[in-house]
Formats: sequence, structure tokens, C-alpha cells
Amino acid sequence: MEVTSCPVGDLAVANPFQMVVQQIDTVCDRLHLDEPWRVRLRHCERELIVHFPVRMDDGTVKIFTGYRVQHNDTRGPGKGGIRYHPDVNLDETRALAFWMTLKAAVVNIPFGGAKGAVACNPKLLSLGELERLTRRYAAEISVLIGPESDIPAPDVGTNPQVMAWIMDTYSMHKGWSVPGVVTGKPVEIGGSLGRAEATGRGCMFSARLAARHLNMDLEGASVVVQGCGNVGSVGARLLVKEGCRVVAISDSCGGVYNEKGLDLAKVLAHKRESGSVVGARDTETISNKDLLALKCDILLPAALEGQITKENADQVRAEMVIEGANGPTTSEADSILYDKGVFLVPDVLANTGGVIVSYFEWVQDTQAFFWEEEEVNRKLKKIVKRSFEEVLKISEEEKVNMRTAAHMVAVQRVAAAMAARGIYP
Repeated sequence: MEVTSCPVGDLAVANPFQMVVQQIDTVCDRLHLDEPWRVRLRHCERELIVHFPVRMDDGTVKIFTGYRVQHNDTRGPGKGGIRYHPDVNLDETRALAFWMTLKAAVVNIPFGGAKGAVACNPKLLSLGELERLTRRYAAEISVLIGPESDIPAPDVGTNPQVMAWIMDTYSMHKGWSVPGVVTGKPVEIGGSLGRAEATGRGCMFSARLAARHLNMDLEGASVVVQGCGNVGSVGARLLVKEGCRVVAISDSCGGVYNEKGLDLAKVLAHKRESGSVVGARDTETISNKDLLALKCDILLPAALEGQITKENADQVRAEMVIEGANGPTTSEADSILYDKGVFLVPDVLANTGGVIVSYFEWVQDTQAFFWEEEEVNRKLKKIVKRSFEEVLKISEEEKVNMRTAAHMVAVQRVAAAMAARGIYP
């Protein structure tokens, strides 16, 4: 069967970095944060832009633009994925790095925030072109990354194979194997068991905890998933195991819907064969826009940022929103959903499974001692539960939504670390 080539989507956020800065400014006001720490949070510590050549299969040379941004490393090495997408830019990468600072602080692991990106469409590159691009990009950003300074991981458009090429390139430059330079890599070269499913599993844990808080029975609960990549597909599959009924799921080509529930295994098999969920048997085709407006118990936006906005937030009919993607809901939409009574678990809490298990992988690499998958999942569940309960407590005490509460937890921890370290010199 011919594989469908679809558009990769539109990162439709005017300025995502300004959005997250405004959110944190509001939190800083509420916390009466001292000006030196507030000023530092508004700025990224390091920003690298690289323009590098790649020889294409036809012999031509094309110049690509890449980024690596470190937002704040006060609490530990930078941590953040690498995104391959044609619409990436510096402000988006800054925002994603900022979110990583917040995520690591919310779940209280000793990392700072970083992010990387290359402006390209990986779906249009051959395997050889993708490898050459990755290795050259890795060499360009090697001045920043390292197991003790900044540890990349997969993100949109990248995967364990890309991480393996980065690890190998970095190791060749060092002269010895350095598995701890990246996480999310294959198990054969130091990857952690449970890492591939970690972000989706964290979303499932978050949905389970939110359902308990709302007295919602997951057995038979209807689920709508936007995005069918690693996070969306894994999250959907694990929610089905919890007894949920996935009624719609989408990818960049569009979505499929069945009010009675999709046969998720068949839908995902159709995507593997054709390149898209669209056209799967016993389903209706639905747009990504209409999918967000479906009535459901759980909405899992797991695609790109800026999907729920002030224009469509009032159309969302979910009981709860579990943010599998980074920044899928704008600030204006946040307020609308909160006023509607929608319980939203924000990205900096809901999708932290990836960074948590990346931390586990990094620890295992540095110790050269590896854990069984059951132990990884048990530790992940413990951290997600603890973090959810901490954020929920602040939310109820301060009478704010879960995003504001999560940001309050994160900002307090980062600010306390900055105050303890002081300002050099």
C-alpha cells in the first residue's frame, strides 16, 4: 500500500515564548518574587543558531538552520528534546526550553530546561539524508551538549535512531562512548526500558488521577486524541487498557471518528500501512478542528502547540483535558476552559513522563547499572502521583487552575535554587 505523505501541521502561535513569559510573570506577581529571579526567568541563558550544509542524495548541497537553547540550568544540566519540523523558529525553541525548566521543577528532578530544533521536514528526507543532517547538526551543537551540561532527547519528528546518531557522533569526537549525552536512545546502546512509552504512560497516570479527583469512572469513559505520534498513540492505547473508549484520533492528515468506539489496534495498523489514520475501516473522517469540539470525557491534545485558542475554546466539550503536547492551550483559552468548569491537567505536569524516565535513563547511564521495566514504571507512577497531588493542593488552596498551580510550584523551586546559588561574581 502506498504511504500517504501529509502536511506536518502549523505551529500557529503568534509568539509562544512571550506567551509563557506572560504566564510566569503573573505567577511571579502572585508569589511576590524578588526582581533578580524574575528577570532571570524572562531570559534564556544560552541560544545557539547554526546554519549547516547537508549533501542530498542527488548530489546537491542544502543549507539547514538549527537551534539549541538553554533556558535555565540552576537546578542541574539542561534537558530537552530535539524537534525536526519545517516551521520551527527561535521563539518556539525558547518557549519549549522554558517549559522544560518548569517541567523538571514541577516533578522535582535535578535538571534545567533546554530545547533543540532543525527547520526541516523529516518526512521528505531519505534515511541517508536524515542521518547526514543529524550528524552535522550534532557536531554543530556539540559545544553546548554533554552528559554534565545539556542532554537532548527525542521530540516531534525525531526518534531513538536520531538519538543514536547524535550519541555516536558526539562519542566519535570524544574518542570514547558517551551514552549519557542523550536519552530516548535504543536500549542496545544505553537506553532505558520503558522510555518509549513514558510520556504517554505519564498522560495515562495523570488522567487516572484526575478521574479519581472528579469521581469519574474510567470504565467506558470516552476519549478523543489529537495526534497519533508516540504520545498520542501510546496514551490512547494505555487508556483503552484502563477501560476507556477512544472515539476519535487524528494525525496531521486528519482524524477518524466512531461514536461507539474505535478498534484502536486496527486504526493504528492502518496508519502503519498507509501513513495516516484517515481511511481506517468502520470510521468517519473528521478534521482536527472538529475533533477538538467532540463531546467526550477526556480530551488528549498530543500534537503541536496552540491548538486550543480563544477562537475554539468555548467549543470544547470535554470533562477534562490532559495536555500530552507542549503548549496546546493558549492563555486566553485556559481562562475560558476554567470558567466552563473543564478540569485541565497542564503540559508541565501531564506530559512529564518523558523527562522523568529520561532522568532515570541518564542515572542508569552514569552508573552503568540498569533497571527492569517494572521498576522504571513504578518509579514513574510514584513521581507523577506525588507531583499531581502537590499541584492539586496548591490549586485548591489558592483557588487557581492547575496550570497556575503547577507554575507556582515550579517557579518557587527554581527561584529558591537561584537564591541559594546567588549571582556570580
